[in-house]
Amino acid sequence: MPIRDIDIAATFRKAEQAGLRVALKGRLIAIAIIGTFFVLSRMMDPDIALGYLIAFSGFFLLGALHLKLLGSRFDCYWVKYIFVTIDFAVFAALMATQKVYQYMDLPVVMNFRLTYFPFLYLVLAMAAFSLSPWLVLWAGGVGVVAWLGAWLWAIRDMPVRFDWQDIGAQPDKETFLYIFFNENFIGLGSRVQESIAFLIVAVLISMVIWRARNTVFRQLELDQERQTITEVFSQYVPEEIANALIADKGLLEPVEREATVLFVDIAGFTKMTEDDGPQRIVRVLNEYFDGATAIISRHQGVVTSFIGDAIMATFNLPVEDPDHARHAIDAAHDILALVERARFDGKKLDVRIGLSTGPVIGGSIGGAGRQSYTVYGDTVNLASRLEGMNKEQGTRLLMTETTVEAAGHQAAEKVGELPVRGLARPVSVFRSSASSPSPSPIAGP
Repeated sequence: MPIRDIDIAATFRKAEQAGLRVALKGRLIAIAIIGTFFVLSRMMDPDIALGYLIAFSGFFLLGALHLKLLGSRFDCYWVKYIFVTIDFAVFAALMATQKVYQYMDLPVVMNFRLTYFPFLYLVLAMAAFSLSPWLVLWAGGVGVVAWLGAWLWAIRDMPVRFDWQDIGAQPDKETFLYIFFNENFIGLGSRVQESIAFLIVAVLISMVIWRARNTVFRQLELDQERQTITEVFSQYVPEEIANALIADKGLLEPVEREATVLFVDIAGFTKMTEDDGPQRIVRVLNEYFDGATAIISRHQGVVTSFIGDAIMATFNLPVEDPDHARHAIDAAHDILALVERARFDGKKLDVRIGLSTGPVIGGSIGGAGRQSYTVYGDTVNLASRLEGMNKEQGTRLLMTETTVEAAGHQAAEKVGELPVRGLARPVSVFRSSASSPSPSPIAGP
């Protein structure tokens, strides 16, 4: 059995136990209320009141015992079947042996003329709370057997019996009243109708539970399949984007929003590749990417792509974040701190970061049945240009004035109005005073 099915089965077992626990607690309350009413309403006859007190106390103790066993090491799957059977058996024994009035010489079959039958539905309702269709069907079958068995026991020694056929098809009033209210009237047809109705209700309840279980079971399967897809998909795209793609049937419509874009690149990567070879470089990059992406995610950012040794991340797109600029700066500082203190497969790295805040468009693009989530716009290009300008400025983190203003960041020093390749006008560029400049310019990739 797959692990997914085992987990779902365990979920249903917990739901069954929780429902049965609620039913048992309700049963105790119902027995206490009904028992109190029966005892108090029969106080004119102490013997009858005592009999009801003993009977309802017995039912109460049975329920309390079942509730105590529920969820314990003694709670096997068949325990609930035994307690349902005991409930019906005790009820049937009382119906078959106890007279309505002990001092009157009335046959026990008179019990079946009173309003005791609806109490069987209380046991059926308790079984329904278990969310087990099999327990409901079992309760329906055992209830009918107990009811008819008690009735057959009650009429076993009756020398004279009247039934519906004795009344006839078109009786007069006197004949009907005489036979129907006769102490020897057994009412076979009534018992059959009651039993059929009880069975039908049990079958209908079990069908409803079965359909509900199948619906919930399928939903749990779909949820777990979605989770599996998300986990696998998130290995190739950020989890936030994976969830959004799954929710939107694989296509994210373009969205334009103010966002902060972070570009981080490894200094001297080309020479590093020549010196260490591809296999070690892959190990270095995997360890470095793992640490850097964790930092970005911790600061509410989303890694939208890996470009060689570079990471491009966005803040406030596709996941909304009102403090995107401040979070992007904090993420940049943490990445710089990470490469300062850590070694990646034994390799010391140096990185350069560019931050830019402004309008960004993000969405799914592609063709020939293949789609990719990406972001584009002048803000993206500017972040990439600033990352490269660190080499010229001897810095490790450069950002635009819009980023500094959006973050309300005080620990920033203006570098100047610098020309940026591809832009007609110079850009007001800042560096973070919290980041130290590189020891010496290192050739980029």
